[in-house]
Amino acid sequence: MFDRRDLSDDVDAVREAHAPGALVLDVSADFETIPPAAAEDLGLLVDALDPATYPSEWLPEDAPSALVAYASSDFTVGMPGDGTVAWTRQTSPPTVLVKKRAEGTPSEFLDYLLAEAFVQIGTDAPEHFLPFFGERYRDLDDAVPLGPADVYQIAAALYDAWLGLQTRDVFAAWEETQPRLFDAWEDAGSRLEGRLSRLPRAVARGETSFAEATEYACSAVKHDLDLPAPFAALDTRAFVEYGPEYGVTWAKKTFEKLENDVDEDA
Repeated sequence: MFDRRDLSDDVDAVREAHAPGALVLDVSADFETIPPAAAEDLGLLVDALDPATYPSEWLPEDAPSALVAYASSDFTVGMPGDGTVAWTRQTSPPTVLVKKRAEGTPSEFLDYLLAEAFVQIGTDAPEHFLPFFGERYRDLDDAVPLGPADVYQIAAALYDAWLGLQTRDVFAAWEETQPRLFDAWEDAGSRLEGRLSRLPRAVARGETSFAEATEYACSAVKHDLDLPAPFAALDTRAFVEYGPEYGVTWAKKTFEKLENDVDEDA
């Protein structure tokens, strides 16, 4: 199921700078979460496995089943929303996994995704939004008056923005050191720009859900793009400093304002 992947010189240079020794594997199947039995096959390729577990008290009663499994003692690699490239520190050394759907991805963009994974590993940030929010995930669930799938999507987006605030300066510096990867990062950002300004209107018209808009806006943070309200409030160093507390407060204030706006229009 797993095959070692060869890296281009510039991507390998990023690995050595941010995640030296990280294993990069092509996966012979697409996945959101690799089945535990298959994930344990990683033990044959790495030095050690250290499956993560998290307190069930962090989860609301209606948490999605995938999140419940992630918090359990099952060795869980990959989660919904991870994208084409996923990574984990539950192995030693850390492992970067390239999903089968990457076969249709342009090589420059895929190399950028690999380099991005190495930079993220190098931040020592949690590898998922659940350990990022911790016990505050229940507070986020209380602050977001939507279903559990939407809360999951918003939590993942907020974590992505928080991580992007810490990595985008590295990406920008590639203009001098890794120009091919810089161009791929810049191109990915340019593809987001056009829709960003229209997000609030799309949500108001019901063309886009709030969770989808949050995911889109937060994905733009790593590209240092200008965000519309209410997402612009996430583009701040205070979010890096206060992390989950800031994210929960943003969600609470945002939905309170949305509710007040609806009441005023009624």
